[in-house]
Order: sequence, then structure tokens, then C-alpha cells
Amino acid sequence: MRERVWLFDLDDTLHHASAGIFGELGVAMNDYIVRHLGVSSDEAQELRRRYWRRYGATLLGLVRHHAIVGSHFLDETHALPRLEEGLRASAPDVAWLRRLQGRKVLLTNAPARYARRVLHALQLQQTFDEVITVEEMRIFGHWRPKPDVRMFRHVCARLKVHPSQCILVEDSLANLKAARSLGMRTVWMRGWAPTACAQRPAIVDRRVSRLRDLKSWP
Repeated sequence: MRERVWLFDLDDTLHHASAGIFGELGVAMNDYIVRHLGVSSDEAQELRRRYWRRYGATLLGLVRHHAIVGSHFLDETHALPRLEEGLRASAPDVAWLRRLQGRKVLLTNAPARYARRVLHALQLQQTFDEVITVEEMRIFGHWRPKPDVRMFRHVCARLKVHPSQCILVEDSLANLKAARSLGMRTVWMRGWAPTACAQRPAIVDRRVSRLRDLKSWP
């Protein structure tokens, strides 16, 4: 039997980032764009949202179109002094994740310092076999965060597994679609979503509202 590899997203998958942290991140990114590009607050917000929709990460748009240094942007915007205070997660889900058998990898577009702070606050710092953050999503010098298919291929090569061995657990359909195109199995985490979704898209193998619902995975 081939090894099963779980790939878990971080924000709005392991914890409820939309409840407050995303709001703080948005403010920090807007402030950064205002300071470094010399635009208004409204223009900064529009740029941030436009690049997120187009590239899946504000970072990519700023690097490609404004020569922003990616590492500086990440450090400045993800400092969040009150990060730990604003975390919300499901204690039963966290407990289940610690018990989950198999190889577990955190795969997030967030920077390493932020990701490790979240894991430590959730007491999951010893749970994952590997933590792959956005700093490691550079291929031949270019940023390739989720949902870039090339990055998913790169991750599989790094882990020495075939995509069909991987199960990606995510809140983002765009990321799930890219993973599914390579043959990965996909789980759509909807537990922190603001609205209900009546249908399960064809690219999704399982839709769950709680991570512990995956204990019945075949």
C-alpha cells in the first residue's frame, strides 16, 4: 500500500482566519502599499484585491508590477503583534489532527514566521512532518505560490511522492482545482465559510465542515 500524504492549508482551514486575522492583514497590506507605492488608501485596497484575484496572492502582483521585494513585504505585513490573541480554532479538530495517522505536511501561502506562530498557538508545532511556506514556493527565482500547478509538482518532487498519493485539504477552490488537475485527491473545508454551499463541485472529493469528519476517509 502506497504512503498517504496529507497536505493541509493553514488559514481558514486549521483556524478561522476570516474572523479577524484577515482583517488585520488587509489593513497592514493596505498601509504597506500606501507607504511604498504612494497611492491613496482606496487605491491600495483595490490593488490588493485585484492582485489577489488575478494571482492568488497580493505578493505576486506587487513583485511583478511594482518591483517590491517580496521578503520585505511579507515581514512588514505579517508581524501582527496581537496574532495569538485573535486566533479561533476548533479544539476537537486540533485534537483529531494530532492523532491523524500518516504523513502530514502544512502547505501555506503564508510566511514561515507567521505560520509557526499560528502552529505554536494551536499547539500543533510538533504535528507536521514538514512545513512548506511561501518562501519555499520559488522556482528558478520566481514566486509560484498556490494555485500554481508548477508549485504543486515541485512539492510532490520534494516529498518524493506521486500526486495521487496526496490529499489536499483546503478552503480555496482555485487551489483544489490546480491540485486535482495533477491527480491529487481534494477536500474542501467549509467550516469557516460565511455562507453555505448547496453543491459539491466536481473537482472536490469530499466537502467537510469539520476536519475530524475526515476520520472516515477510506
